[in-house]
Amino acid sequence: MQKEVGMSKATAPNKTAASFEIAEDAQLKCPNCDSTGIHTFYSVRDIPVHSCLLMPTREAALNYPRGDLKLGFCRGCGFVFNTLFRPEVHEYSTAYEETQGFSPTFNAFAKELAADLIRKHDLHGKTILEIGCGKGEFLVLLCQLAQNQGIGIDPGYVPQRTPEEVAPRIEFIQDFYGEKYAHLMADLICCRHTLEHIAPTLEFMRSLRKTIGDRKDTVVFFELPDVYRVLEEGAFWDIYYEHCTYFSLGSLARLFRQTGFEVTELEAVYDKQYLLLTATPAAEATSPNLQAEDDLDTMAATVEAFPAVVEKAISGWRRFVDDAVSRNEKVVLWGSGSKGVSFLSTLAIDDAIDYVVDINPYRQGHFMPSTGQEIIGPDRLPEVRPDHVIVMNPIYCDEIQKDLDRLGVKAKLHAV
Repeated sequence: MQKEVGMSKATAPNKTAASFEIAEDAQLKCPNCDSTGIHTFYSVRDIPVHSCLLMPTREAALNYPRGDLKLGFCRGCGFVFNTLFRPEVHEYSTAYEETQGFSPTFNAFAKELAADLIRKHDLHGKTILEIGCGKGEFLVLLCQLAQNQGIGIDPGYVPQRTPEEVAPRIEFIQDFYGEKYAHLMADLICCRHTLEHIAPTLEFMRSLRKTIGDRKDTVVFFELPDVYRVLEEGAFWDIYYEHCTYFSLGSLARLFRQTGFEVTELEAVYDKQYLLLTATPAAEATSPNLQAEDDLDTMAATVEAFPAVVEKAISGWRRFVDDAVSRNEKVVLWGSGSKGVSFLSTLAIDDAIDYVVDINPYRQGHFMPSTGQEIIGPDRLPEVRPDHVIVMNPIYCDEIQKDLDRLGVKAKLHAV
């Protein structure tokens, strides 16, 4: 939202970017299964088209391009997607700063996940290809733990981030993955938190299956957010323009089976925030055989309930911020990534919150797209002296509280 001149520091409680109109679009086609008849149920207007690009100035942040989001639900496969998404507005580059690798909690999860993959699939001295490798941290971990060779593909890769001792064993390609890389052979193809950024999911997975070809011993591993949790909790902060596609366990498995994979493992992890899928290439489409795949009725009911759930969540957080500001209490956000961007832009919060905290030093000193808050490191908090810290992911509350205690900051934590 553009800032309005003459308004008080707290914006009106009902002024948010979200709306909850429910409609049926009989002509719209699902990009995950090609069926028609989509149920639209939630929209957010005028939000930044990127959440993780570094904004060097407040002016650049306030003026960054925006778009609209309208979620549609496919009753055929359970898929959720932004029906208004325009891929041409995106600019993935080295200025894209998405890493969670500065969090001890996240690093412990990643290390355990890497060790589990190595053990299950005997990844010792093997070749691993990671699609959408980001800064390469997970691929580096897989190569360090078991002397593997690696190939990472991502337009946002930064060479200086790779440790020297493992760099000779990993080839990084600053590009998007496609059929031109069909010659790259790998024992494991890994893709973490990338598929949710890809609009034509059916087309992408068909292309991936084509590049694997007859190499039936290749293991495919995907990790991405779980939309069922988002819908059930009314987690509007997990809905933003960059994420154009949203999967449940069932819709993810159905996509893989339709495109010629046998799904061997399917689970929700990390406090049920992330989905993990393991699959192997098959000669043709495969049939469901895992209990977690049977979620169409559950998804339909959850989508139906979502507008009321999310409206309550939005009004509750808008009221919380306004009430705090009316008492002259300072509120800061902890977490400047996509969740923080969506929280602020959906609630249309600008001057009511001045700062967003992030432990990633590469994000500090930059500004939040659309709403313009400065991103600061935790060590700035003693001078800011906040009364409240809104934590954008409850799984990090313990490590954040340790930082506050270390700094002598007595603010109250409030997890979304």
